[in-house]
Amino acid sequence: MINRRHIRLKVMQSVYAMQQSHNTDLIKEEKFLKFSIQKMFDLYALNFQLMLEVQKLAHKKIELSKKKILATKEDLNPNTKFLNNRLLNQIKDSVSLEGHVEMNNLTNWELDDEYVKIIFEELLQSDLYKNYMNTAEDSYHADKNFVVSFFKEIIAPNEKLAEYFEDKMISWVDDIPFVNTWVVKTLNKQKEKSPFVVGSLYKDDEDKRFVSDLFNKVMLNHHKFEDDIREKTPNWETDRIADIDMILLKMAITEFLHFSSIPSRVTINEYIELAKDYSTNKSGYFINGVLDKLSKDYLESNKMVKIGRGLL
Repeated sequence: MINRRHIRLKVMQSVYAMQQSHNTDLIKEEKFLKFSIQKMFDLYALNFQLMLEVQKLAHKKIELSKKKILATKEDLNPNTKFLNNRLLNQIKDSVSLEGHVEMNNLTNWELDDEYVKIIFEELLQSDLYKNYMNTAEDSYHADKNFVVSFFKEIIAPNEKLAEYFEDKMISWVDDIPFVNTWVVKTLNKQKEKSPFVVGSLYKDDEDKRFVSDLFNKVMLNHHKFEDDIREKTPNWETDRIADIDMILLKMAITEFLHFSSIPSRVTINEYIELAKDYSTNKSGYFINGVLDKLSKDYLESNKMVKIGRGLL
């Protein structure tokens, strides 16, 4: 499921896009923001579907080998351990995955099956596959370990696949690392006796509302925050502050003043991390210094009110 940090990242991207394009249509941009988050679930589902398509291709190859005129003993009695993998077959039987794929018309691997072949060939050549197929252990634990490693070592690092995903949806560029982690967590949590269920996109309704609330409150109030930022950065002209840094500061101020249940220290830490990943080398220190001063001022002037213990 999407976490608060990634929600903040998606909001940051939407605010940046609006400011750069000078677009003032909040409703349209909010719809796109929600759409880009929803598309993350498609990327998540496509990764599971890809593993099943690789398994399906392996089955097709085995059936073709059996029909050879001069079929060998190995062709006629193939090793079907990959086809019988318990976790992959749980995924194949997943009603929730199948429902999402059909409802959202995810036909990627039918239309672009060359990527299935690329992953299949890389898997066949890997020591991971050879060791799995030749090991005597036959257990759910071994099957699950193989599938997790298959994803982590073969699918996730594949550059051609990453380029394909980025071409399909520009916002997936920043979503791929998050979704990869999400896939691995889902696989690791799966139990032998439980049906495979794709995870929820949001943790709860509060996180779902957080997307719209944060975006709209930033966009409706961001001009009000510029004086406060200017006061805490006397040695900086406003136009010298990196665009992303300015957006992150305004988002953090929004959380200080309009989200009483989020601790101020959590807000500061989250935006420091976003600055480190998406702005300049020194942005983390800059964001930390400005937000620390602002939070103290807001607290002293009672502008910032946090509800609950330990929320400051």
